[in-house]
Amino acid sequence: MVMAQRMALYLQDKHPIDYEIEMAMYAEERGFTEIWQADTRLARDCVVLMSALLTRTSRLRIGSGVLPIWTRNPAVIAATWSTMWELGGTVDGQSRVMCGIGAWWEPIASRVGAERRRPLAAMREHVEALRALFTMDEVTYDGEFVQLDRVRLDVAYGDTGPRDIPIYIGATGPKMMYLTGEICDGAVLNYVVPTEYIASAVDQLAAGAAAAGRTIDEVDRPELIVCSLSDDDPAEAMMTAKSLLAYYLGTEPHIMEASGADPELVERVQQVVGWPATEADYRRAAHLIGDDLVRSVMAVGTSDECRDKVAEYIAAGVTCPILYPMMDDVKPVIDAFAGWEP
Repeated sequence: MVMAQRMALYLQDKHPIDYEIEMAMYAEERGFTEIWQADTRLARDCVVLMSALLTRTSRLRIGSGVLPIWTRNPAVIAATWSTMWELGGTVDGQSRVMCGIGAWWEPIASRVGAERRRPLAAMREHVEALRALFTMDEVTYDGEFVQLDRVRLDVAYGDTGPRDIPIYIGATGPKMMYLTGEICDGAVLNYVVPTEYIASAVDQLAAGAAAAGRTIDEVDRPELIVCSLSDDDPAEAMMTAKSLLAYYLGTEPHIMEASGADPELVERVQQVVGWPATEADYRRAAHLIGDDLVRSVMAVGTSDECRDKVAEYIAAGVTCPILYPMMDDVKPVIDAFAGWEP
């Protein structure tokens, strides 16, 4: 029997919270397997919404896509995920919660006083500390960024067994990708990137895995994929996608570089879109962007066009598409991919 493709939704701040929870429940009914909840700039906190999703669904696995490591002490992160692990339980023997962490980005980090120094070293220390804490044993860790002195998750009542919580890094650059392959359960691959980028990222993950005596098959590779879908108005779906692309080209340099966009185009977009920008700014900058660039980095248009593009990402090495629905109505995206076999 051929199993349907693993499918996930990415929830950010495009839609009202009540509606997103409703759509998560609908996605579960239609056979989706996962939700990845963004920790969105300073708009929505992933822990609050993950907890809400865990209480309103019964089988969906819920991950953070992704929590910035600079915003919480690793012992607090471990305690938070342990709490959600208790809240969600397991499905098919797997934890319903997944811990995705990232190194954050500029300009937001420096504007709130976070010093993103030596992110590779900081990320390694956080992953090692979290893994140790999830065993529920006492942990002492003397690192450059993480210091733990005889710390344990001191659960006094209830289950004191190990928390089998998978750890993912939201990696973008090649060095972080290599580190992820070496030490993590998986990578949350970024969106607004071409399939060529995904193939290269998988190569870096494989190299990191090999350095740790593992294979690429032991490294999960879900990827955020913007999905601007409308069978009724594919032209509006394209314009909506262009608006989002304008935001990323104008404000997030790590994604801008990975997208392969022409630097001159990026400069023109940045003249319109600052940070923070308004939706009206995004729409103005959208007219600068050509259809071909959008189609190279997003799933846009009709259901068939979106499925074809997502299939390309899977062929490049993605294990679970995490669809970020851009239109106001999310149901067509869920319906287009429910039970889908690429």
